[in-house]
Amino acid sequence: NSPFASKFRPVLASESLGENADKAYRLGQEFAKDYPDLHQRAEKIFAFARDKIRYSSDTDQFGFREFAQNADEVAATIEKDGFTYGDCEDYAFLLAVMYKGAGCRSAIVLAPDHAAILVYLPEYDRANRSLSLDGEAGWVWAEATGGNNPLGWMPEQYMGVQLAACEVTDEAMTVLEPPSKSPAAVAQKGGNAGIQISPFFGVIALMWLLPLFRRRR
Repeated sequence: NSPFASKFRPVLASESLGENADKAYRLGQEFAKDYPDLHQRAEKIFAFARDKIRYSSDTDQFGFREFAQNADEVAATIEKDGFTYGDCEDYAFLLAVMYKGAGCRSAIVLAPDHAAILVYLPEYDRANRSLSLDGEAGWVWAEATGGNNPLGWMPEQYMGVQLAACEVTDEAMTVLEPPSKSPAAVAQKGGNAGIQISPFFGVIALMWLLPLFRRRR
């Protein structure tokens, strides 16, 4: 495996987890109280992010090609204004943290020029593609950037391409260290082997994550 790929870690999500848990995590906890049914809860959280974030590129919103917000920054603007603007990683980090707060497993997934999340729903039958993460089946794609997207809908352009995914853990960010294993390949039901992570894709992942420590606030 590439040493670059082994350093893929969704560090920005950790700013809103563990001892740093705040607005986004608490939102997830509220959904867990309001919706005891797991599938309904997952759909309601997905719809919240899809409907409360209006897609806007970082260039249009901030004047930078990449400008990362953590889940609590996104949630705070929603709480204040009723909605916010963001791009794919803003949807992804908010969803990943809210799902953790709601008691659901989630993972950040990187595709070429895109970020989304996976949520673990092994008995969910409304997805257009069943996914396996690190050999474990039951993961569902959550693509909230389209206003009419349902939970579980995976865009065709990301089927059969290289994907890297890392499950989000309920830990606060401390220091950036390589995890004990490489990011998992995402396998699609009905396909061949799991999708392998190339060294080039690992470099992209590393470059996408490390600048988050130096992003402008």
